[in-house]
Amino acid sequence: MKHFLRFRDFEREEFEHLFRRTRLIKERFKNYVAYQPLADRMLAMVFEKSSTRTRVSFEAGIHQLGGSSIVLNTGETQLGRGEPIEDVARVISRMVDIVMIRTFEHAVIERFAAHSRVPVVNGLTNDDHPCQVLADVYTYTEQRGAIAGATVAWIGDGNNMCNTWIDAARIFGFRLTVCTPAGYAVDPARVRSADPRHLVIVEDPRAAAEGAHLVTTDVWTSMGFEGETDARRKAFAGFTVDAALMARARPDALFMHCLPAHRGEEVSSEVLDGPQSVVWDEAENRLHVQKALMEYLLLGKIET
Repeated sequence: MKHFLRFRDFEREEFEHLFRRTRLIKERFKNYVAYQPLADRMLAMVFEKSSTRTRVSFEAGIHQLGGSSIVLNTGETQLGRGEPIEDVARVISRMVDIVMIRTFEHAVIERFAAHSRVPVVNGLTNDDHPCQVLADVYTYTEQRGAIAGATVAWIGDGNNMCNTWIDAARIFGFRLTVCTPAGYAVDPARVRSADPRHLVIVEDPRAAAEGAHLVTTDVWTSMGFEGETDARRKAFAGFTVDAALMARARPDALFMHCLPAHRGEEVSSEVLDGPQSVVWDEAENRLHVQKALMEYLLLGKIET
C-alpha cells in the first residue's frame, strides 16, 4: 500500500507511468469511451479547507472510474468536536477504499496515514500540494514534451506550491528559479536539502523569468493567512506576472497558475487570458491525473 502525501513519495518511473495512464484515460474520456476499473470502490474526501477544483476533480474522477464518494467536512463530523485523527483514520479506513484529505497542518495527514488501512492522498496542506504539481508537470509535457532540462520560474510566495515544485525539479531534472519577496522566502531547510543544480534563488522577478520555459505563480494570500492580506499586498508589489515580465521568458514560454487567480494582483488579466496561458488545461488535467493516481494506488500498474 502506498500513500501520496508529498511529491517525493513517488519515484520518477512511477510518475512516468502515471503520465502514460493519464494520456490514455484522458483520450478515453474525450472520446466518450467508458472506463470503470474502480467499480464499487469508495473514496472518502475529508475537507478542513474549502475547495472547488479539488472536490470537483476527485468527485467526478472517482465517479467516471465507476466508484463513489463521500464528502466529510470537519465541522460536520466528530473531527470538529475533537476526536483524535488517529481514531478517525482507524474507523474511516475500514469503510472506504481510499481517502483524500485537504487540511492545514501537514502533520494531520501524516498522522491519519500512519493509522490508515487504505491509501491516503494529500489534496493540499500548508506544506505541500502534490496533486496540483502532478497536473502541472503533466500539462507541460502535454504541451511541450519532457520537462527535463527546462527552466521553470516560480514568482511569488514561498508556499506549499513552491515547496512541491522544488521536489519536482529534483525528480524530473529541471531548473527551478524561485523569486519571493523578503519575509516570504522558501523554508531554509528546504533550500539546504535541495540540489543546487535544480534550485536557484534570485531576488528580482525579472531575473527569475529570464529565459524561462514556464512561468508560474499563486495567490499572494493563501487560505489561513487572510489576516495578512494588506501586509502581503504591500510586500508583493512588483511581483505581478504581467506582459512585461512574460516577455523576459522564452517566446514559447507557458504560464501556469493553480487557481483561483486574483487578476491584477499576482497575474494580470492580459497574461491569465492570453495565448501563453494554459491555466484551463492545467485545471482540467487535475481530473485526469488524479484518475490515474487513484487507479495506481488501488490497482497497481495497469498497462492496458
